[in-house]
Amino acid sequence: MKIYNIKIVWLVAMLWFLAGCGDESSKDKKKDGAEISTLKSDSVTIVKKYIVFFGNSLTAGYGLDPSEAFPALIQNRLDSLGLLYTVVNAGLSGETTASGVNRVDWVISQQPVDVFVLELGGNDGLRGIPVEETRKNLLAIIEKVRGKHPKAEIIIAGMLVPPNMGPKYSKDFQAVFPAVANEANVKLIPFILENVGGEKELNLEDGIHPTPEGHKLVMENIWPILKDIVQ
Repeated sequence: MKIYNIKIVWLVAMLWFLAGCGDESSKDKKKDGAEISTLKSDSVTIVKKYIVFFGNSLTAGYGLDPSEAFPALIQNRLDSLGLLYTVVNAGLSGETTASGVNRVDWVISQQPVDVFVLELGGNDGLRGIPVEETRKNLLAIIEKVRGKHPKAEIIIAGMLVPPNMGPKYSKDFQAVFPAVANEANVKLIPFILENVGGEKELNLEDGIHPTPEGHKLVMENIWPILKDIVQ
């Protein structure tokens, strides 16, 4: 009888031991599965790229909420198309090409730059700065961007000046932007304010800075050049 009882106790103990092993095995499998799942999740690398708009009050969205300025509108379009780009608005009101040369180092050191849109020169024209100086400054900015981010795509935005600056200055100024684009081998937006500049209803009371509707058209002037890069 005692031997029988000992066998019963031994058998029950073994069953408990095996059951425990089975639970541990199940736990290990679950643990392994979770680890594999996490690894798979971690192995998916989402690369987000950066588009930097470096410009003056036009880029900054003077007189408007930042969400109404064309850089924000570009961001909205990129998001709607599922394109993983972050738009950086590096516009500063009153900026000339000369001050841009001094400021660009700080801007391009803040984050990666995959696309750099250079929108400067308008204030040079309004101040009658010699076009050769404007040309040299634009080239210097492009050189700095390439030095820091050699793989970045660069776009330069063309600009016009009012006719009161004189026909020769106006003509020479307009020619600066395609000349820089050609010399530096960058893409060109012929005139960023196409269908906006000089249109009273599309500009604020100062007659210079676009309204929200004007910025929508500015965005459409930029998009044909930009989409070839981002898509």
